[in-house]
Amino acid sequence: MIIGVCGAPNKGKTTFFNALTLAGADIADYPFTTIEPNKGVTYARSECPCKEFNVKCNPRHGRCIDGVRYIPITIIDIAGLVPGAYEGRGLGNKFLTDISQADALIQVIDASGKTDLEGKPVSEPFDPSEEIIFLRNELSYWLKSILDRNWSKIRRKSIKNISEILLGLKIKERDVESVAKELGLRIDNIAWSDEERLEFSKRLLQISKPLIVAANKADIKGVAENIEKLRERFEGQGVKIIPTSAMLELALRKAASSGLIRYSPGAGRFIVLGKPSPKQKKGLEFAQKFLEQNGSTGVQEVIDTVVFDILDMIVVYPVEDESKLSDSKGNILPDAVLLKRGSTALDLAFKIHSDIGESFIGAVDVRTHKRKGKDYVLKDKDILKIQFKH
Repeated sequence: MIIGVCGAPNKGKTTFFNALTLAGADIADYPFTTIEPNKGVTYARSECPCKEFNVKCNPRHGRCIDGVRYIPITIIDIAGLVPGAYEGRGLGNKFLTDISQADALIQVIDASGKTDLEGKPVSEPFDPSEEIIFLRNELSYWLKSILDRNWSKIRRKSIKNISEILLGLKIKERDVESVAKELGLRIDNIAWSDEERLEFSKRLLQISKPLIVAANKADIKGVAENIEKLRERFEGQGVKIIPTSAMLELALRKAASSGLIRYSPGAGRFIVLGKPSPKQKKGLEFAQKFLEQNGSTGVQEVIDTVVFDILDMIVVYPVEDESKLSDSKGNILPDAVLLKRGSTALDLAFKIHSDIGESFIGAVDVRTHKRKGKDYVLKDKDILKIQFKH
């Protein structure tokens, strides 16, 4: 799974990325700071079964803090888009090609309205809703341009030809066909109009590259009103808006990393451990007030929402020794595996290793001790022992 962080320049994208990963990517107040997409690892949160079984787990990947499992996710910071990117403006199609790697997109916008579409400071408030509209349009025209360039290979042929062309964009064949049918478009002897190709592109992107909006810079005075307007306008269209302060999240994670405070990502409070300087104390007081008013900085909430609500993933724990909840080396609850809701025990076996999937015999539910077949539909937080031919 790959989540892409995107949007116009100078909206806080790289700060958002750094807050999630502490990767130290360059941050600057001018367009195109990010030339190559930065890749990093962030974490989705899920309640760990360790407390239920009163055990201390040993994650092989990620970590567990106070019964909350942090599960690693690949995230990429894609350089800023400017209007006309699909036509090659700015760094243009390169950015859009980078987006094709992603399973879902986080659009970071400047909810304060202090920068325009190109990331330039403005003297008059800029409507941040224009950022959301702009990105949706750019992506739609980008996808349509791919269809247009290949129209000679598609026209008068079947929907399968479109699926083959879009395969490299991580767009599933079933989604291509379902969108065409939903819009009442022919799936054989195709002769779609220019307008139909655009509508098809818009709808296909909603399914194949679902988008969540991080309404950033929510710590700036007066932004709450802008965010409420954004929600009124877009959430009815299925676009989730989450207020965020990437700057505060990054500051808190750095303070925690240095030992100044105890802070878990996504928490609504922190504990001061060290002796902050007067400047640090002032910053921590500001951060605590924001957390009290908003519940969190919103940054971790964005990741959790993408993974568990938008992509509809569940967490499953495979073990080798069901009595000890461990692997062969004694690690307790060693792996937290993300799978699409509706996945089966056989899907889990293949996720662990193709050889295990090929030689799958069955699975044992650790909680009930009942045997499950390959078609057993997994539930969130299932703990299973996979049986296979050695």
